[in-house]
Amino acid sequence: MFEDINQVAFVDDDAALRAAHVQSLTLAGFDVLPLASAEAALDQIDAGFPGVVVSDIRMPGMDGRQLFHRLRDRDPDLPVIFITGHGDVAQAVEALQEGAYDFVAKPFPVERLVASVRRALEKRRLVLDNRRLVAAAGRVESDLTLIGDTPVMQRLRASLRHIAEADVDVLIEGETGVGKELVAQALHRGSRRRPHPFVAVSCAALPETMIESELFGHETGAFSGALRRRVGRIESADRGTLLLDEIESMSPAIQGRMLRVLEERMINPLGASESRAVDIRVVAASSVDLGDLAERGLFRPDLFYRLNVVRIRVPPLRERRADIPLLFGHFQAEAATRFRREPPPLTDAVRRRLLEHDWPGNVRELRHFAERLVLGLDDGIAPSAPDGRTLAERVEAFEAQVIEDALRAHGGDVRATIAALSLPRKTFYDKVKRRGVDLGRYRVREP
Repeated sequence: MFEDINQVAFVDDDAALRAAHVQSLTLAGFDVLPLASAEAALDQIDAGFPGVVVSDIRMPGMDGRQLFHRLRDRDPDLPVIFITGHGDVAQAVEALQEGAYDFVAKPFPVERLVASVRRALEKRRLVLDNRRLVAAAGRVESDLTLIGDTPVMQRLRASLRHIAEADVDVLIEGETGVGKELVAQALHRGSRRRPHPFVAVSCAALPETMIESELFGHETGAFSGALRRRVGRIESADRGTLLLDEIESMSPAIQGRMLRVLEERMINPLGASESRAVDIRVVAASSVDLGDLAERGLFRPDLFYRLNVVRIRVPPLRERRADIPLLFGHFQAEAATRFRREPPPLTDAVRRRLLEHDWPGNVRELRHFAERLVLGLDDGIAPSAPDGRTLAERVEAFEAQVIEDALRAHGGDVRATIAALSLPRKTFYDKVKRRGVDLGRYRVREP
């Protein structure tokens, strides 16, 4: 979603001067669109133009100020920089008061124009990123929990659709904060059990002395203090879905009792004289590799094999970085509604944080970051990354990763990749060359 805004529309009726300035700006690294008249500029530039406009003030027909007024009507946030002669400085100052970005008076060193263009592009980039965040937040349905357009998230949603109705037990693995409970809820909503309870149990949060009663329930008088019958969490999930979160923290004794529940679909509440049947789907979630724990004798192998009918891995945020802006926009809009505040505009510091941070707390950490920003408790400024790379180097690495992910997702089909990234063909190949992406690795078929 965050694009490398680098376009400059250069408008000047003097062919020689236009060619000279276009060459200078191109050498400075900009993607320059040369235009010979204001009318030609209006044909090429619309609202949302991914760049800035540099225009001479004096031109035959429609002059630079008239062009500025027309562009301002289309997009009031589009930066326009004027090139003026000495006699036009007063007009340029008036244009600044009307909202133009800057003016450069002739004669000027090319560095002066380049510096102004760089600042204007930075402003334009933030404006367009803010618009995309607002639009992305609006596209997300209120009940959609698995947000993301990256190939790995598309595959995850497809897998959930396939197994939701299968009614098999599922093991969900993933790092802390990736959204394992949200995945379990999606499975429940997609199954025939959706009209019935979804019961989530945090195994790590239940005290060892209470976990048996909490899970299996008890009858009146089953132990000292049991003054009335208690329905356990397992029975509460009858006909629905039972999520056992952090199942690796279960004691061996409780693991043994859960194994019997999974095999027989029967429970024995404390003090009960007979077993009771339960119709449940069990979803277990773990932030560690249960198979590894089972091999090391730290988890019952028979329970692991019984749970491991279908295993789903939820990817960490660092493996789907292209989803970060979409998630952030959704969380920020959600927090603004909850706290009854206007969402703050995207700043350069926040943008850098979203691009550079590794998000070890994953989606949960990103959500909390968005909430702190809305509450005014965070300015987005983060400590310098320990790897010593500059911002430009980190952005280049991020962009290369997004391009490679798209190529991989489309089997090396360049045409499909270009369409998925919404990039012009020339821009795509320029980025591939600058970022050092090896197209040959992806079985490329030329468009």
